[in-house]
Amino acid sequence: MEVSVAGLAVARGGIPVLEGVSFRLAGGHALILRGPNGVGKTTLLRTVAGLQPALEGTVSVPAESMAYAAHADGLKAVLTVEENLRFWAAVHGVREIGPALEGMDLVALRDRRAANLSAGQKRRLGLARLLVTGRPVWLLDEPTVSLDAASVALFGAVVRAHLAAGGSALMATHIDLGLAEAEVLDLAPFRARSPLMGGRRGDFDEAFA
Repeated sequence: MEVSVAGLAVARGGIPVLEGVSFRLAGGHALILRGPNGVGKTTLLRTVAGLQPALEGTVSVPAESMAYAAHADGLKAVLTVEENLRFWAAVHGVREIGPALEGMDLVALRDRRAANLSAGQKRRLGLARLLVTGRPVWLLDEPTVSLDAASVALFGAVVRAHLAAGGSALMATHIDLGLAEAEVLDLAPFRARSPLMGGRRGDFDEAFA
């Protein structure tokens, strides 16, 4: 499953932040988005995921092929770890949750309510949901937030297995996940020209524009 992005321009809060972004992401590969805070990494991911419209350009990938993991873990606090995963597995028509429990080291926590998990455990559970979607394209926004070194290593192994199986990953992260298949796309050169600066590319954090 290939993701193709051509001439993409995106905005945050009505303010253009990126323009002219183009790339191709083939199965078995990862593309890591880099750039300073405020450059538009999250906005780009949300646009590719179809959660907000692009100002211009195209994104070519079937929506049903993508799984998006953002900063929120998307958990139901009153459900156990296992119940949360079974809920999401049912949504995506997947029956087996064992690999998700094992991949993110949640077997011993399967009967614990999500409300009683630590921040890192909640993050592991939120990421485990990727494994029950059955979707080949993962869009990941700072996936390792709240994870300790051991959990980062676990997640790196999960992503490598996903790529080895022919999946792909587009992610914003500054953490080295040990992905030999990964390329890096620096978004700084794609900053939108700011009308506040005479059409020159902004050198400021657009969050304060």
